[in-house]
Amino acid sequence: MLRVSRLTSGEPEIFLSVQGEGRTAGTASAFVRLATCNLACGWCDTAYTWDWSRYDYDEQVMYMEPQQAASRVEALATTNVVITGGEPLLQQAAGLGELACSLAGTGHSVEVETNGTIAPSELLIASVTRWNVSPKISSSGNPHGKREVPEALSVLSALPNADWKFVITGLPDVEEAADMAERYGLPPGRVVLMPEGAAAGVVAERSKWLKQEAARRGFRFSSRLHVLLWGAERGR
Repeated sequence: MLRVSRLTSGEPEIFLSVQGEGRTAGTASAFVRLATCNLACGWCDTAYTWDWSRYDYDEQVMYMEPQQAASRVEALATTNVVITGGEPLLQQAAGLGELACSLAGTGHSVEVETNGTIAPSELLIASVTRWNVSPKISSSGNPHGKREVPEALSVLSALPNADWKFVITGLPDVEEAADMAERYGLPPGRVVLMPEGAAAGVVAERSKWLKQEAARRGFRFSSRLHVLLWGAERGR
């Protein structure tokens, strides 16, 4: 069974909104937020999906069969689905592939957001429309050996439908992201720079210089629509 994040209402965190980041920003989308993660980013804005020192697991997580989650998505009447987390690929053995395959079979476009530390299964590769890979760099606070897994990143870099989205706090992060993109042979058009920030003012201020850096290098730039519109509010 899938471990799904639970809203404060007790309902699963499966909701209708717009994609706020990356290549499909602004697209009406159904979100499925899965729980648990294998990294611990210092600036994470969804720590309630994994940080059990601050949050109660039983309050934050519920279990659903893949078809239950798919039925919830279908009731939202939109064609684009974003499966996010936490780290969704931790749940490949729990039915993630079955969920993606079911949604693809009913005509949905399926986006999966991942930190790039786990290689996807063949079923997932066949079912996913777009991969939003967000490799973590040193400013995330994760040890290098945990945040960069070459075997997984090599698989993901070879997928033509995968963009790499880097969370940027300052200019050193841009250099680190550019170095990683070069090492894995990523075309600049598949590299996305996005400002870190859980408050609209921080995102706006960092965007001013980051969009210039992205343009100078031929990378894509992404803002964070959810933060600009709703701040840190969940289920939006």
